[in-house]
Amino acid sequence: MARLDWPADVLEERSMIIPIPLGRGRLRERGYNQAELLANGLSPWWRASVLSDALVRVRETRSQVRLTPSDRSGNVSRAFVVPKDRRAALRGRHVVLVDDVITTAATVNAAVDALLDGGARIISCATFGRAPDPGDRTAHISDFTRN
Repeated sequence: MARLDWPADVLEERSMIIPIPLGRGRLRERGYNQAELLANGLSPWWRASVLSDALVRVRETRSQVRLTPSDRSGNVSRAFVVPKDRRAALRGRHVVLVDDVITTAATVNAAVDALLDGGARIISCATFGRAPDPGDRTAHISDFTRN
């Protein structure tokens, strides 16, 4: 992941890395957040700080493994927010959202919505792996912006 070939504008603009947060129950069960571990490993390579508290999961969600693509979107809809005290840090910034695996992009899309609502200008996404889903027609995730 550290060797991803980013476009020049992303290299110049990205200012922070934000991992997808886990719910409290899942974090307690696992003992770690795999997206946060990835983000912390990428930070020195990408010369960008990790803001683990800039995106918060405000409600527990069911495991997405056995859900259909449309059920996945509903499951994570409005599951994330940017705390009011972190909005100034995001305002107008280009951030990199990190997750471990992407399937239908429902989780990433919900996180992107929250980050844009929280003031981020551009969100680039990076994931460790891609799990193909029969109902998933999205082959590539690129930058998300709010016009």
